[in-house]
Amino acid sequence: MTRRRWQRFQSHRRGYVSLWVFSLLFVLSLGAELISNDKPLLVSYQGHFYFPLIHSYPETEFGGFFQTEADYKDPFLKNILTSHGNWMVFPPNPHSYASINTQLTGPAPSHPDAVNLLGTDDRARDVLARLIYGFRLSVLFALGLTAIGVVVGIVAGAIQGYFGGRTDLFLQRFMEIWGSMPELYLLIIFASLFQPSIWLLMALLSLFGWLSLADYVRAEFLRARNMVYVKSARALGATDVSIMFRHVLPNTMTPVITFLPFRISGSILALTSLDFLGLGVPPSTPSLGELLSQGKANIEAWWLSLSAFVVLVAMMLLLNFIGEALRDAMDPGKE
Repeated sequence: MTRRRWQRFQSHRRGYVSLWVFSLLFVLSLGAELISNDKPLLVSYQGHFYFPLIHSYPETEFGGFFQTEADYKDPFLKNILTSHGNWMVFPPNPHSYASINTQLTGPAPSHPDAVNLLGTDDRARDVLARLIYGFRLSVLFALGLTAIGVVVGIVAGAIQGYFGGRTDLFLQRFMEIWGSMPELYLLIIFASLFQPSIWLLMALLSLFGWLSLADYVRAEFLRARNMVYVKSARALGATDVSIMFRHVLPNTMTPVITFLPFRISGSILALTSLDFLGLGVPPSTPSLGELLSQGKANIEAWWLSLSAFVVLVAMMLLLNFIGEALRDAMDPGKE
């Protein structure tokens, strides 16, 4: 059955290609420091090799005057490291998400040019670098939030659907009360009480992210609890936990797997929206929502809004295409 489903997924060309494209972009973003960084990948100085990405070197190591970490874009140090047989190799985009271009000829945000391919933001930081790091942050955040929601949702839905009765009734009332809490207001309150961080945001969103999935799992367990294989396992002395997670759960994973891409895209949009409102990650963190907020504040800097918009639309399209392919592949009517 798994082989047939995978073959149906492969036959859905749009979803299959989207999976490869999204996976490739995500893997490349994991090595963002090797793609976009203001530190060189390799430095050759007086016959010795240095790796600034791995180890911090003081300026005096290369003939400078300061004990602080070397600034490899400083004209004085750059002249030393590119003359008399010395050389250094920068990443394809020689800017980090936090590095500031101090050589701008005009006010920030600046237009795209040969130095900053997608321009700079209002703090003279490279937009392309912030897009690369922001893409990685968004996907990792969405994967983490989805993983927590899936685990908690499966456990809660399995307990409700398998035991039923008062257990199901009590948990349903609890979920109704819990789901009626004003999530946005809670985020605003906690943002004013605590220092904003990606971990705090993930913890707060995880409190509510499992509710929708628990309903689907509950319905599948309610349907499967009275089937023959469950009664047989119970008659043979299998424990409730063994029956729930060894026998019933593998046969109820269709809605879980089908909705995964849509849950990931929803998590990305949630992070972007909160960052746009200023309720997400700290301001210095690279974020797609923060770029959109800068675009709104600097309406003449069209490259800020356009670049973040293009990345978001591409991510949502790829994830939705993957979700459509999974939905068709897992369709019980095609078994």
